[in-house]
Amino acid sequence: MDGDHVLELISVFHMGQVAGGSYIQKILGSAPMGIILKDVTFEVHAGEVMAILGSKGSGKKTLLEVIARRAMGLTRGQILLNDVPMSIRLFQEQCGYVPKKLPFIPGLTVLQTLTYAGELSIGSKVSNSMKRSRVKQVMTDLALNQVSNREVSTLATSDYRRLAIGTELVKDPVLVLLDEPTYEVDPLNSYFVISSLSNHAKKYKRIVIINMDQPRSDIFPFLDRVTYLCLGDVVYTGSTRMMMEYFRSVGFPCPDRENPLTYYLCLSTVDRRTRERFIESSSQIADLVERFKTVGTKYRKLSTQKSGILKNGDNQWKLPLTAYGQPSGWRVFTALTRRSFASLFNVNNSAFERLTLHVVALPVFFTILYLLYFPLENTQQSYISRNGLLFNCLVGMSLLGAAVTARTYGAHRTRYYNESRQGMYRGPLFILSRIVCSVPLNLMTVWAGATIIYSGTRLRQDWDRWAAFCGVLWAVFTFAEQQTIALMIFIRSSYTAFLTSTCILLVYIILASGTVRTMAALPDWLYYLSYGVIYRYAGAFLNENEFDQNPSLVNAPSINMTSGASLPCFNNNVPGECYWLNGTHYLSIKYHFQRESFEQSLQYWLNFGMCYVFVGGMWLVNIIIYLLPLPAFIKVKFRD
Repeated sequence: MDGDHVLELISVFHMGQVAGGSYIQKILGSAPMGIILKDVTFEVHAGEVMAILGSKGSGKKTLLEVIARRAMGLTRGQILLNDVPMSIRLFQEQCGYVPKKLPFIPGLTVLQTLTYAGELSIGSKVSNSMKRSRVKQVMTDLALNQVSNREVSTLATSDYRRLAIGTELVKDPVLVLLDEPTYEVDPLNSYFVISSLSNHAKKYKRIVIINMDQPRSDIFPFLDRVTYLCLGDVVYTGSTRMMMEYFRSVGFPCPDRENPLTYYLCLSTVDRRTRERFIESSSQIADLVERFKTVGTKYRKLSTQKSGILKNGDNQWKLPLTAYGQPSGWRVFTALTRRSFASLFNVNNSAFERLTLHVVALPVFFTILYLLYFPLENTQQSYISRNGLLFNCLVGMSLLGAAVTARTYGAHRTRYYNESRQGMYRGPLFILSRIVCSVPLNLMTVWAGATIIYSGTRLRQDWDRWAAFCGVLWAVFTFAEQQTIALMIFIRSSYTAFLTSTCILLVYIILASGTVRTMAALPDWLYYLSYGVIYRYAGAFLNENEFDQNPSLVNAPSINMTSGASLPCFNNNVPGECYWLNGTHYLSIKYHFQRESFEQSLQYWLNFGMCYVFVGGMWLVNIIIYLLPLPAFIKVKFRD
């Protein structure tokens, strides 16, 4: 590996999906397939930058994904890195891939983003001082020092693209593939990006391969090799400086003052404006493909690096830092956890917004709820008010849990997809780090909000009942959060995930909580089905916690809503006025029926414990979901 690194592609064919296909076809994996790459052969050496050029649909991006072992479909041929067949593991250990659109976690700074990228990909055999030195070097090479403390969502497009490149260069890969590195970048910064990549390749003896849609003439000097594709066929591949000589030899000299990159890109593009031009251009390109197969070997193999490559003794980074091993699971877990906390507790607007949403949303909701229910008097009418209050507590906890998660989790989820594809870590570590980050925040905000409503409306003033009340609401909030996380592995849109989670949660609450419809009135099949829903236990617990043997509700009077007069209720046989003798009587009507006794249907601590069983179950479900391989049609949603 200390010598000249070489990437070779030998007769590479790839068959993949060529049409969208129906939803059923995507699920079954039977979408229309076709040949995308045809007999692609080239080589790139250390210190070189290769550009893959071609019109839309030519196979540029597919070629990058085939090299990276990310392409879906069937690949034939050989891909060798230093004479070793390219495998997923080899690519993950020694190579890097920068997609067209790389998501970052809002709230983090540029320096933190690069630092955590290094911590998640470079093993413990590399010292912390070496990692910090590498981060500083990358920031210098990509001119990111002046924005090192800027929050990533505030970066200009050019800075954002250089940061995306930096997250891969920080681990110093032997080969780095970049999908349109100048996408949406202005000409001046495009020039700077390509020149920085060229400098990186020559300074560290690395291989850089990029694809571009519209190459400008000013980047020509930085491209050592170029490959032109047309509908998967190679029109030309080899030395950029010999390209004009080759095309001149086959009868297509580049006119004076023309950009040769663009001119030969047009030459390699099928003209679809008319049927005659389509036939003519297709025939011409087919002829060019055959000619290059016949006479193009010397251009494909010609070395472009006569000078400028550092000698082995001068090269500080002979091996990629990732070649010294991957970080341990514990280091990855702590890095992910610290990164999650940093995205919330940094001093910037994005972090403050997310932290405020986490911490303030529930207290504000319960303050509003308190204003609506205060004062909560001890009357016959207060039975309905207390039931409504419990219902609103369950709804508020559930919907806010889903909303906060949908708003704040999406960026972490999308970043996880990118990093897991690079082999940095797997789903269980990611979910465990999210749990560790969310538990203290959830405890703080739920207990603050629940205390406001519990003490403000003067529900049963016993500290143990208050603690149990807060504990059950925390379980409900966490369950809603974890359900939304589970949905967001399949649903990319945060808004859609929130709506889906909300609909499911509301069905749970309406049918199983006992706060909307009494459990006694449920059909048998629905009643027994409710045992599989957390709200069956949470609703029963909250009702018993408030009503069972509540001394303030014994013989509670009825208030005439017209005159305001109070009517004593020593029994429950006054039509339209007196319904319940006490809280236990109220519970017996809601929960007493022939299926089981009142004592069996209301088991205080069992219901409390079952709420936590469901929370633990959702944690386990998410760990399993994020461990299982996903269908290709779901994975493709999270590509750029």
